Amino acid sequence: MSGQLLDGKALAKTIKTELAGEVIEFIENNSIVPKLAAVLVGEDPASDVYVRNKQRSCEQVGIESELHRLPAETTQEDLLNLIARLNKSVEVHGILVQLPLPKHIDSTKILDAIHPRKDVDAFHPENVGRLSQGRPRFLPCTPNGVMQILHRHNISASGKNVAIVGRSDIVGKPLAMLLSQKSSHLGADAANATVTLCHSRTADLAAVTRQADILVAAIGVAKFVKADMVKPGAAVIDVGINRTDDGLVGDVDFDAVREVAGHITPVPGGVGPLTVAMLMQNTLAAARLQVGCE
Repeated sequence: MSGQLLDGKALAKTIKTELAGEVIEFIENNSIVPKLAAVLVGEDPASDVYVRNKQRSCEQVGIESELHRLPAETTQEDLLNLIARLNKSVEVHGILVQLPLPKHIDSTKILDAIHPRKDVDAFHPENVGRLSQGRPRFLPCTPNGVMQILHRHNISASGKNVAIVGRSDIVGKPLAMLLSQKSSHLGADAANATVTLCHSRTADLAAVTRQADILVAAIGVAKFVKADMVKPGAAVIDVGINRTDDGLVGDVDFDAVREVAGHITPVPGGVGPLTVAMLMQNTLAAARLQVGCE
């Protein structure tokens, strides 16, 4: 029997509808429209698609957006100057720098330059530190998207074994922190997990993943997770997006794993749309913070 499909696209639509109502209320109460400034350096086609999707989502929920498109030869100094201007702008509430940046630009320096209260990706070290202490200012977008998928499909994390394959600063590490804390923004049932953060040095990876009630794949390798790595009935969340000759595929061998899993996300249409919806949530939260509502 095939596992239940967790439709992230449909869930993202529901969340954005809820968020649109919150944005209307915020505008009525404050006479201010939340605004997200996106910065795109170079001509990477995938990045261009991602930025367009984020702009479209802004329109759907009533958030203003502005795009700063810079040539690939932009210097690091020029990019830092732009971020400084956006930091000072009272009209801009959230700043997003689309990654990857050209190789001659130090991504860490750029991300660290974004004001922590406008850091809607939650990459700034101050925001990462707050997350580690269980008092986040903003929730990292993809990890929050994963939690929303589980929570809204009544898949409890509390007391469960969770294996996360991939220890990136964007997904693996922050998701492990969120799931292992005593409570969460979605309640205690969405936290309190026993989390194993797996990576390239994990010995007998399949033995670890087969113990997981919830398996999250975020390693960036097409169809890496096979059926024999999955516990029967487990919830499998595929964060990967890999471009292949056959189109977009995830980090999970979807067709094979679906025959074993109890729940599974597709690629595309799984975690991706939720990531963008969570970015919209963070932008509204940033606007609330900057006008003194929070």
